[in-house]
Amino acid sequence: MTTNVGSIDRILRIIAGLALIAFALGYIMPGTGYNYLGWIGVVPILTAILGFCPAYTLLGLSTCPISGKKS
Repeated sequence: MTTNVGSIDRILRIIAGLALIAFALGYIMPGTGYNYLGWIGVVPILTAILGFCPAYTLLGLSTCPISGKKS
């Protein structure tokens, strides 16, 4: 698996993922009826931890300064 997610991208994904999970748990805008959608925040957290984004591969993108680095 080739790393294609850079450092800044990882930080932003973790922040976004945590915000979405906080929404799912009702810490942000509780009782909207759509809080369950916040669980999608697990995806950006996992891609940040792994350093690999399947969507980037499909689109031919990489934010990693050393493209082709094997993890």
